[in-house]
Amino acid sequence: MTQQDAVLMVRDLGISYKVNNKWINTIRDFHVTVQPGQIVGLVGESGSGKSTVARGVINYLPVNGRIETGSYINFMGQELTETNRSQMAAIWGSRLTLVPQNPGAALNPSLRIGRQLAEVLLRHRNMERSEALSQVEEGLRRVNLPDPKGLLQRFPHELSGGQQQRVVVALAMLTSPELIVLDEPTTALDVTTEAVILDLINNLIHQEQAGAIYVSHNLGVIAQVADAVTVLYGGEIMESAPTPTLFAKPLHPYTIGLLNSVVTPGQTKRDSRLASIAGRPPSPGDLPRGCVYAPRCPIALDRCFTEHPELDEPAAGHRVRCHRWPEIAAGELDDDLYPASADEALVEENLQQARSSLLRINNLTKHFPLNRNLQELLSGKERPRVRAVDGINLSVVRGRTYGLVGESGSGKSSLSRVVIGLNERDSGSVELMGVEVSASLADRSKEQLAQIQMIFQNPQNSLNPYLTVGQAIRRPLMKLAGLNRGQADQEVARLLKAVRLQPAYARRYPDELSGGEKQRVAIARAFASNPELIIADEAVSALDVSVQAVVLNLLAELQEENDTAYIFISHDLAVVAYLADYIAVMYLGQLFEVGYAQDLFKPPLHPYTEALVSSIPVADPTRQTERIRISDNIPSARNLPTGCRFHTRCPHKIGAICEDEIPPWREDDEGHAIRCHIPLDELVEIQDWMLASDTIVNTARNGLEGTD
Repeated sequence: MTQQDAVLMVRDLGISYKVNNKWINTIRDFHVTVQPGQIVGLVGESGSGKSTVARGVINYLPVNGRIETGSYINFMGQELTETNRSQMAAIWGSRLTLVPQNPGAALNPSLRIGRQLAEVLLRHRNMERSEALSQVEEGLRRVNLPDPKGLLQRFPHELSGGQQQRVVVALAMLTSPELIVLDEPTTALDVTTEAVILDLINNLIHQEQAGAIYVSHNLGVIAQVADAVTVLYGGEIMESAPTPTLFAKPLHPYTIGLLNSVVTPGQTKRDSRLASIAGRPPSPGDLPRGCVYAPRCPIALDRCFTEHPELDEPAAGHRVRCHRWPEIAAGELDDDLYPASADEALVEENLQQARSSLLRINNLTKHFPLNRNLQELLSGKERPRVRAVDGINLSVVRGRTYGLVGESGSGKSSLSRVVIGLNERDSGSVELMGVEVSASLADRSKEQLAQIQMIFQNPQNSLNPYLTVGQAIRRPLMKLAGLNRGQADQEVARLLKAVRLQPAYARRYPDELSGGEKQRVAIARAFASNPELIIADEAVSALDVSVQAVVLNLLAELQEENDTAYIFISHDLAVVAYLADYIAVMYLGQLFEVGYAQDLFKPPLHPYTEALVSSIPVADPTRQTERIRISDNIPSARNLPTGCRFHTRCPHKIGAICEDEIPPWREDDEGHAIRCHIPLDELVEIQDWMLASDTIVNTARNGLEGTD
């Protein structure tokens, strides 16, 4: 295809924002070409300019943003920089559409799904309402939503996050647009829902032959959906290339650093530490004089700090902005770009060594009562209850990490909140070091409060914006550890050093920190009371891959130094398996599989675990396996399925026994147990057959790729 056939051609794009009466240039010299049926990935850390570019190329900037003179944005032969806002209004939502990160914020909560989707067709296609609703119903069916006719009458809050995102995708595709911009559309979704949405987006775009720009910081996602990739840093292109080329032979130190930071399935803290990128991205208002990446680059020369590199083209379709790319291409700098420290294990101790029990959870339950509807009130039925935690038994040993995985709605966070005392349990017991702890947080002693701490997903919300970093860390030191002011200040400095922050950070406020720095402060605060157990609830899921690597290494190092146990909760199985020693898979309030983390990928046994693992987006575009998709949404904990709770979605259901009878626990001789009607040896055979099938598929594909 020629450039004349392109859906979008952008050249020399510059974007500025007005802040405090000063225009700050945030995007410089951006180029991209998008062909019909092509998905171009846009990657980089937070603050790199991805979302600004995504909105800039469709001329959809906020009022304090502007596209600089000299920029060129050609959309299907029309120059968008010369198109005013009223003219753009006829294009937005019709020929150009946007799928945002947060579908809940994109949908009007006061309008039914049918009405607000039909408005697009009424405005841009001049349809009758009945015809528009029929088209909307068909659009919802195309994105694999159950009961599309019924969905027309539902409000957004009545849908799950995955359903809301599919509605937004359907909305974006209704008018058969020529270009779709997807801004982190799956970041907040479970791995299973994410896999379904990615398949859906990929299929729809190629079927419709639309062009797409896909913005993400998740390199695994980009590897699986993008045909070409552009890497942004500090508002500039660092590298762009076809996806296979970029992942196989990156030529920019920043691209290499991002790829090195990715956790690969099966990698653990006992094998190697995660490579990370030192430092933090520059502020748009205070950019380095030469290469914007030079202050963080491991191979920067003196000229890198004074001379701005051009965007060179080493090969057709492959561009890179680096003075030293010829040396990187020749392999002369591999020792500097792939640090030997990344091959060192963070933990040396044998996992099989006996450890004493720290936390025991026995038959724990937590049910949340719901309000009755009118029919339930008139019938005299008892108040319905959400069985969030329903008979959990597990044991956490000293100095080890217990990973807890599962989709949203499986009960992971509810279990953690019951253990720490934020929610009172209904029945069962929680024992810490052999002593039962009270169900109520208010009834726990200072010693018990100090021994269990928590790290939350969003440090922005867990840190008081009116307290300095020093004040936030000092409070538990004085209230729980019993230190005086002078001792606490000394301990604050030590804790900041432990999480790789300078003591001067004690005087800063949360809004003066990056996301990774805030999470390190939250970790320091959690360690302030010298706890025996820390519960980390999605503590790295909102972080960039480079920052995530730093935090995971830090957690592993602090655990080794302090012999602290973790309950680590996440829906990212690769991340959990890296840090965890043991893993429990949770579904609808129950555990379905428990065992050593090192066995999770060798292979998984329970059909639910199998589906979770197969849905992990791997940062390798050549790795194509036969994936298991469980597209139905997780059932409501208000109306649990009978028999095995997973039978409504199970790809290996064997019959009525799964629907009628509660499955037994099946254990092997190596500490691995699953809750399933299928015998262990048969599950192993299923997994072996699937692995063999994947090998055949990949071998055949590689053979075809090697032929003329």
